[in-house]
Amino acid sequence: MDESQSLLATARARLEESLLAKGLRRSSERFAILDEVYSRNDHFDAEDLYEAMQQKSYPVSRATVYNTLELLVECGLVQRHQFGDEDNVKSRYEKSLGRQQHAHLVCTVCHRVKEFCDPRLHLIKTNVSNSLQFQVESHSLVFYGQCTDNDCETKPIDSHVRE
Repeated sequence: MDESQSLLATARARLEESLLAKGLRRSSERFAILDEVYSRNDHFDAEDLYEAMQQKSYPVSRATVYNTLELLVECGLVQRHQFGDEDNVKSRYEKSLGRQQHAHLVCTVCHRVKEFCDPRLHLIKTNVSNSLQFQVESHSLVFYGQCTDNDCETKPIDSHVRE
């Protein structure tokens, strides 16, 4: 069994435990949604997930997708992020098992999300915990700006170029 299959098996077991503890039905739809989430390596919104399920001809309602995402967040299998500004906040999700702590870069033009890891973030968290006598359970760092990818909808104009 490879790492991704092992991770999915762990996620499925945790979902099953959570459903049993809450007295909820162990429906095939919930597990199919979990499978789709754990097949992805991106940050997605509920509509992205719904469309992926439709493209795979899996008959699941939009409401089931939204409700299952909430359930997956509650049992720690999915992490929700609120990316955007105060006028345009959008929930994005990513699988959480098997992921190392990371921070995000969000392009304000094409809305792509990139991840990065920097060991200094862990050091900062540790220093803050120790100096302020505060047990940090989680943290989030998001940088907003404009990416310089060639396929970004609107690349930044080089200020040194004159017409």
